[in-house]
Amino acid sequence: MTVELNTMLRQPVEHVCPLPPVPGAVSAVRRRAGAVLAAWNVSPEILEDTLLVVSELLTNAVVHALPPAELRLSWVWRDGLGTLRVEVTDSGPAFEAGEPRDGIDPDEHGRGEQIVHALATRHGMRMHCGGVTRWAELVATPENKAEDKPAPTVVPQALGSSLGSAL
Repeated sequence: MTVELNTMLRQPVEHVCPLPPVPGAVSAVRRRAGAVLAAWNVSPEILEDTLLVVSELLTNAVVHALPPAELRLSWVWRDGLGTLRVEVTDSGPAFEAGEPRDGIDPDEHGRGEQIVHALATRHGMRMHCGGVTRWAELVATPENKAEDKPAPTVVPQALGSSLGSAL
């Protein structure tokens, strides 16, 4: 799936935000991600898709993985296309394979990967010594590169340090 990003950031830009293991953290980090994406001039149509991907990946980390977890948003320009990358890194699975998960209704869970697959151009998972990183990319269409549009003058600072006040 190819999506439109209404932005002209020509250089890599990144935002990292920790996901504290407290109630309400996913929605607070999602709001912060929305502010970052708005500052990057991500088009409203893509903003909602990206925030849904952010929510699904963060919720997966909360429900199925060990803390700590971290959201990383990055914008890169390569091969003539802008790519918005969403990554969530956690400390690995909280349950052994096949272990019953008390309190998790299978009818209410398990669709996140399908949602990410439907919205992202590419997505995947990388296991490493620090845990697991799940990622998704949304790529700008060639006809919407907007080479004549100016880049945003404000690049947001890391907002993770002020997350505590948002919870």
